[in-house]
This record gives sequence, structure tokens and C-alpha cells, in this order.
Amino acid sequence: MGGSVGATVSVPGTGALTQVGRLATLSWEVLRAIFKRPFQFREWIQQCWFFASVTILPTALVAIPFGAVIALQLGSLTQQIGAQSFTGAASALAIVQQASPLITALLVAGAGGSAVCADIGARKIREEIDAMEVLGVNPIQRLIVPRVLAAIVVSVLLNGLVSVVGVLGGYFFNVVMQGGTPGAYLASFNALAQVPDLWISELKALLYGFVAGVVAAFRGLNPAGGPKGVGDAVNQAVVITFLLLFLINVVLTAIYLRIVPPKAM
Repeated sequence: MGGSVGATVSVPGTGALTQVGRLATLSWEVLRAIFKRPFQFREWIQQCWFFASVTILPTALVAIPFGAVIALQLGSLTQQIGAQSFTGAASALAIVQQASPLITALLVAGAGGSAVCADIGARKIREEIDAMEVLGVNPIQRLIVPRVLAAIVVSVLLNGLVSVVGVLGGYFFNVVMQGGTPGAYLASFNALAQVPDLWISELKALLYGFVAGVVAAFRGLNPAGGPKGVGDAVNQAVVITFLLLFLINVVLTAIYLRIVPPKAM
């Protein structure tokens, strides 16, 4: 027979499992390197400013129509079922718990994460990462940790901004365009909202920022080769981050609804 005896058999799906394992390993290495010294404080501040500068305005502009759409849709629905007084609580809770962290994470991953992936990828193909390792410098501690921490901090802060802007936008469209009562809007929100709603929103933003930073760094450290490989890595980083964010959102929401009981009227 003409076949070779030592031929290897490729198992379908092993490549994807390998990538998942390498991503999990990088996440653990980043968590370990956060507490090592010296901490790159100046690099972290610069990355925080970069993330904030490219995401603050788009995030605020996206939050307004998001809050408007949620308020208008829920306002129309509550009018049909005769529960218009609960429009404020429903729209505000939807914005704070679901829309706000997702908007923040999508823009942090799309704007900041893509830039981080391109930067790390360019360093990789120029062999700067290899040179740092030869000199005894840990590239994860020097480059990755400040960027991941910057993504986390900016995500948490932007989440609060989106929550405020989204709720105000929902209030405006419900009261002005649908003829809602300002007092009923605020009273229903105060009656049904609780502090854990804000905590779960901030926790989601924190995890989303960590995932966006780690995935961007992972794809930047593993480009296919050449400038085209870096461009492909940027696209893959954004898509992978979006998929992971929606998966994490489903899991966290299910756990939260199981653990935290709804507030009684």
C-alpha cells in the first residue's frame, strides 16, 4: 500500500479546543501578572485615556437611541395591556441590566479592542515581542496587563454613563412623545428597582471589559503572518468577543434571576 505508517490523523474540532485552551491560559497569566511588580502605571494611564477617548462619544450617542427604542416599545406595549404606569420601571431596568453593559462592551471591543489587537499584532510580526522575551521582559506584564486593566476600568465607568444617558433618553421619549406622566415614570422605577440591579450591571461591564481585552491581546499575539494576518486577527477578535459577550450575558442574567428575588411592590 502506498500510505505512510506514521501518518497522523486529525481529529475534527481539536484546533478550536486548542485555541480555547490557549485563550484560557492567557487569561490566567494575565490575572497572575496583575499582582506582580513592577506595575506599568504610566502605560495603564495612557491606555485608559486612549480607551476613553475613542469610546465616550460613540457610547453616549448609541445610548440615546437605545433608550428611546426601549422606552417607545415598552410604552406602546404597556398602553395595550393597561399598565402604562410601569413603563418607567420596565424601560429603566432593561437599560441598566441589559442594554448598558452590552453597549459599553461592544464599543470597547469594537473601538478599543481592535486597536489593541492591531498594536500587539504589529509588534508581533516585527518580532518586538520575541525581542522582549529574549531580554527577559515579560510581554504579558509589560504590554497586556495595562491594556486589559484599562479596558476593565473604562468599561465600568462607561457603563454608568450609558445607564444615566439611556434612562434620561427613555424618560424624555416616554414623557414627551408618548404623553406619559413624569411622576408615574419615576415612582414605578423607584418601586421596582433595587441596588443589586446596579451591581449586576457593573459586574457584567467588568467581565465584558476583561474578555474584550484578553481576546484582543490573544488574537494580536497569534496573527497568521504579515500585515494581512494582523487585519484578519483584528476582525476575528471583534467577532469572538461579541459571541463571548452574549454568551456571558445569558449565563449571568440566568444566575442573577435565580439568586436575587424580584422586589415586591
